[in-house]
Amino acid sequence: MSKERILDINPECDVTSIVKMYLPENSDEFNLAQYDYIVDAIDNVTAKIDLAIKSQELGIPMLASMGTGNKLDPTAFKITDIYKTDTCPLCRVMRRELKARGVKKLKVLYSTELPKNDGERTPASISFVPSTAGLIIAGEVVKELMNS
Repeated sequence: MSKERILDINPECDVTSIVKMYLPENSDEFNLAQYDYIVDAIDNVTAKIDLAIKSQELGIPMLASMGTGNKLDPTAFKITDIYKTDTCPLCRVMRRELKARGVKKLKVLYSTELPKNDGERTPASISFVPSTAGLIIAGEVVKELMNS
């Protein structure tokens, strides 16, 4: 959602827009300590890992979105700890890398649906699947922040 759209909904919101991709090599340009919650929707594995490590070091809760590409069933999304996931190839990589780096837990949204992949095409997303994932994540974050 754009800054303009947020202010259109509520002009009293304080919106800071950062148009920059988070990567390990530019992570010092982001003051993560100022945030109450971090949502990771990055498509870069090394950036996802770096962000998970930094959020743990800072004690900031984080929810990371795993792959939504080549999925058709938005009802197959679940929120759980990365170490309780199955089926998702990205989760498998993340579990291995996070364990090697001492990250003991990470809340994630992942799909139990097997990816639709014929081995020849780049993973794609059908329009309603990533947006559903975003709404599920938003709902979880709001619930957590209201209970803290």
